[in-house]
Amino acid sequence: MFLVIEDSSIVQKILKHTFKQQRVEPVLFASTMSEGKKLYEDHKSSLVAALVDISLPDAPRGEMAEYLLDNEVPIVVLTGSDDLEQRQSLLKSGVADYVIKENRFSYQYAVRMLDRLDRNRRLKALVVDDSSTMRQVVAGYLKLQCFSVVEAADGQEGLEILELDSDISLVITDFHMPVMDGFHFVQEIRHRFDKRPLAVIGLSSQEDSDISVQFIKKGANDFLQKPFQQEEFSCRVTNNIEALEQLIALRKQADKDYLTGLNNRRYFVEEGQNLVRKMVSEGTAFSIALMDIDHFKSINDEHGHDAGDAVLTQLADHLENTFSRFHLARYGGEEFALVLPGLDVEKAYGLLDQFRRYVGEQLFILPDDDYLRVSVSTGLASVTSPVGETLEGLLLKADEALYLAKEGGRNLVTLYEPPT
Repeated sequence: MFLVIEDSSIVQKILKHTFKQQRVEPVLFASTMSEGKKLYEDHKSSLVAALVDISLPDAPRGEMAEYLLDNEVPIVVLTGSDDLEQRQSLLKSGVADYVIKENRFSYQYAVRMLDRLDRNRRLKALVVDDSSTMRQVVAGYLKLQCFSVVEAADGQEGLEILELDSDISLVITDFHMPVMDGFHFVQEIRHRFDKRPLAVIGLSSQEDSDISVQFIKKGANDFLQKPFQQEEFSCRVTNNIEALEQLIALRKQADKDYLTGLNNRRYFVEEGQNLVRKMVSEGTAFSIALMDIDHFKSINDEHGHDAGDAVLTQLADHLENTFSRFHLARYGGEEFALVLPGLDVEKAYGLLDQFRRYVGEQLFILPDDDYLRVSVSTGLASVTSPVGETLEGLLLKADEALYLAKEGGRNLVTLYEPPT
C-alpha cells in the first residue's frame, strides 16, 4: 500500500490517473499532515512507501516528510520547489528521491519511483569494495532504494558470496581491490554465472576513460565515476535493474508455450538435460512421462480448432495444478512431457494413473458453451541403469510406452518394458 500526501486537488487528480495508468495500487490520499498521520497510524503495517509534498497547509516546512522518515517509511518527495539547498538537505536526511513538479512526465516518474521502491524490497544487491567507507556509502544509497545489501572486500570474496546466494540480482564493484580487482571479478562473474540474470555496475575514482571502456568490455552493464551524486547513482541503478527485469521477462516469454502458458519444448529439453544429469550423478530416483490427448484430431475435425485449443488450455491447467512441483511442458501438438524427480516408477505410475482417472471425470468447456469429455494416454520410463542415462534416451523409451498405450486401447498409463 502507498500513501500520497498532496494538498492540491488538481495534482491529486493527475496522480490518481497516473497510478491507475501504471497499475500501481492500492493508494491512500491525504491533503494535510494531520490526515497523513491518521492514515499512517491506521495502515502502517501494510504501508510500503510514501509520496510527499513538502509544503502542506499544516506542515509548510517538510514536517510530514520528517515524521515519515522518523518512522522509517521510504519517501519520494514531490514538490514545486527547485531550491537546491532544500533538495540536498532532504536527500541527505534520507529521502529516496526528490521530484520537481514540472509536467506530466514528473508525475509519471514519481509514481514509477514509488513502485520501484516496492519492487526493490524483493531484490538483493552485492557491494564489492576494499574501502569500508565506500561500501558503507554505496550500501546506504541502496538501502534508501529498499534493496537488501550484502558486502564483500574484494572480488574473490564477492565470487564466494555469489556462489552461495542465487538471489543477488545487482552487483556494484570497485576497480582497484586486492586479491582480485574489478576487471577480473566481472570477467569471472560472466564466466561462472553466464545464465544467471545479473546487472553489474563498475566504479572507480581513477580519472581514466579507458577504465569505463574496459569494465563494459569485460561484461559490466554500466560504469560510475567516483565521487557521484546520490540521484545519479539512483537513476543508474534503476535503469539497470529495469533493463534486467525486461530481459528476464523476455526470457520467460521465450520459454513459454504461447497457447497454454506451460514451458515449451525447447526449455523442457534444455533444463531437463541438466536436471537428469544432476539426478543421475546423485543417484536420485526419477521418472520421465509423455502424455497424449486421445483422439485429439477428431476433436479438431468435429468441433473446430478453437475447441481443440480450449481442450489443450484446460488440460494444461489441470496438469499445472497437479504437477507444478515437477518439470512440465507442452512438448508439441497435443503432447505433454514431465520429469518427475524423486518418484520411482511405482510412485510415478500411481500419480499419473490417478491423474488419468481425474481427467476422465472432467467436463471440458468449448467456445460455443458445449462440452465434451476427453481421455489421455501416458508412456512412462524410469532409470534402470544410471550409467549413460540421458533425457533423450528416456524420452524415446517413454514414447515407446506411449505407443503401446495407444495400441492397447488408449486411456492408459503404460510402463516401458526393456526388450528381453
